[in-house]
Amino acid sequence: MDGSSTLPPIPSSPGVGMRRKGPKTLPRLPLSAFSPPNSGTSERFPLPASPSTLHPSAIIDANVVVSGDDLSLSDWRKELTQVTQSQVNGAVVSLEGSDSKEALVSRLSGDKAANTVSSVIVPLNLDAPAPETAPAFWSSSSIPVSLTTVYTRPSPVAGETLKWALQQGRPVDIDVQVSLTNDTFEAFEDLLTRATDIDSVPPIIIKNLLPPPDELDLPIVKLMNHPSYLAYQAQTAALSLYPTLHIKFLPPTWNAPTPKSPPPGVTSTEQDVKQNKEWKRRIKMYLSPVLEAFGFERIIFGSSPSSSSTSASRVPDWYELARESFAELGVEQEAIDAVFGKNAQKVYKL
Repeated sequence: MDGSSTLPPIPSSPGVGMRRKGPKTLPRLPLSAFSPPNSGTSERFPLPASPSTLHPSAIIDANVVVSGDDLSLSDWRKELTQVTQSQVNGAVVSLEGSDSKEALVSRLSGDKAANTVSSVIVPLNLDAPAPETAPAFWSSSSIPVSLTTVYTRPSPVAGETLKWALQQGRPVDIDVQVSLTNDTFEAFEDLLTRATDIDSVPPIIIKNLLPPPDELDLPIVKLMNHPSYLAYQAQTAALSLYPTLHIKFLPPTWNAPTPKSPPPGVTSTEQDVKQNKEWKRRIKMYLSPVLEAFGFERIIFGSSPSSSSTSASRVPDWYELARESFAELGVEQEAIDAVFGKNAQKVYKL
């Protein structure tokens, strides 16, 4: 073989140190990666709906407490704005604190045709022994009848009374009117565990926990790591393990009136805007762990606060505040429709 066909010598491989010398050059992403999709791809990557435009297709107010003998719900109707009233498909009316329950249920049944009163809730004394038989009007009523009670402390008969109520196959609202420390929450869990030891458990609906009683003087920055808020997160997760347990989304017991939400076209005052933002931030802090633990299928909207509350709250003000707070969590239309209407339909058998 002559010299003209000889291959050049193979260069020596660089050492390990030479191969790793200096930072590695990374590929650069095109600017299009940081830009929103163009009109040709916008349908494939739709933007989430704006909270201001996300409204339920229909509203069922699942907590309308009758004041006195106002069975025509005139006070409630007067508070509904024109926009809200057009969306309201029904009301779950609570007779807590009212007398002559059988007569009241009979009168409310007459409003069924008007498509307003969808269901009625009658009070049950958790501290009294369970009756031998259920009242006849529970079954004879033309509208569904469910039960509501108040929990303040453990009692010798509370577990059996609640168990009896659930055995009637009717939903039971429980207004929790006690500060849930570790000990009191453990006692409340024990009540639920004993009462739900039956073959088929109907819906249990907890009130006064979403949002829970709170002190507005405590800044939100401190609330995030406050022991009470950490306990709330843990308790919410524990309650979600009861499969038929639901949470009512009601005006909170915060020793302050619900901030005003002016109707469309009316300019809010600077003070109203500030209060609305502050309340929404606090509401979302409590709503987020409930949504995570329970899902939107077990949250139910209502306009009347717990009977322990002494603060004023108008229906349209709370509705707008609740709707915007929930929508700002990035939920979709299905969740809004469920919380503000469809979940009540399922629970109260409307």
